[in-house]
Amino acid sequence: MSEWWGALSTLLKVLYLIAVPSTLVLLLQTFFSIAGFGHDGDINISDTSGLDGGFDVPDGGVDLDVNTDIDANFDTDMNTDVCPHGDVDMNVHVHGDHSPLRLFTVQGIVAFFAVSGWVSIAAISSGMPAVGGIPLGIVAGFFAMYGIAKLIQISKKLTENGTIDFRNAIGESATVYIPIPPNGEGEGKVTLTLQGRFMECDAVSFGRETLTTGTQVRVTDLNGEALVVERE
Repeated sequence: MSEWWGALSTLLKVLYLIAVPSTLVLLLQTFFSIAGFGHDGDINISDTSGLDGGFDVPDGGVDLDVNTDIDANFDTDMNTDVCPHGDVDMNVHVHGDHSPLRLFTVQGIVAFFAVSGWVSIAAISSGMPAVGGIPLGIVAGFFAMYGIAKLIQISKKLTENGTIDFRNAIGESATVYIPIPPNGEGEGKVTLTLQGRFMECDAVSFGRETLTTGTQVRVTDLNGEALVVERE
């Protein structure tokens, strides 16, 4: 081992010192992410959102941030949404993905050093001059960093799209679909758009009049599994 190490050039030694630790850290990050460790504390070893490539200057200073990319991919899909009381709403909608593409995350930077290090080592060891092997490794590292950022963006999009929080309906406008009795005497149904999805949900009203079909209402609260609404 010592003879092999001693026979290496200084450049290869530096590359190995970059590639090996980075690979070990990347493997540990992956292991902790899969195992789910670190989600309950303030610090997550596998946290991929700690670095966003920007910094803030206090007191009205300038905020520099490289995370200005918006993925404007539009797709049409069918969603099955379950409202309170077990109502199932199937709808087709078109939405855009506005999740930021964060290149400079912890995992992205570690992946960059790991991949660029190994690719440079492989290129130089195969006889390619360092002037060609190093840039090749850097390019490969940037591709790896972009791939990690894209995977994080997709996973966040799936998480956001798959979770409906009915507290977000408070303050939103809705339309009565099935008449709602007055004074909380019974439930009707309303339709509204929540988190980009057109949904049908149970609703109650504590007003003095029946809210008929087509009435425009506003959600004011939640009452158990139903939305509390009032006439706009």
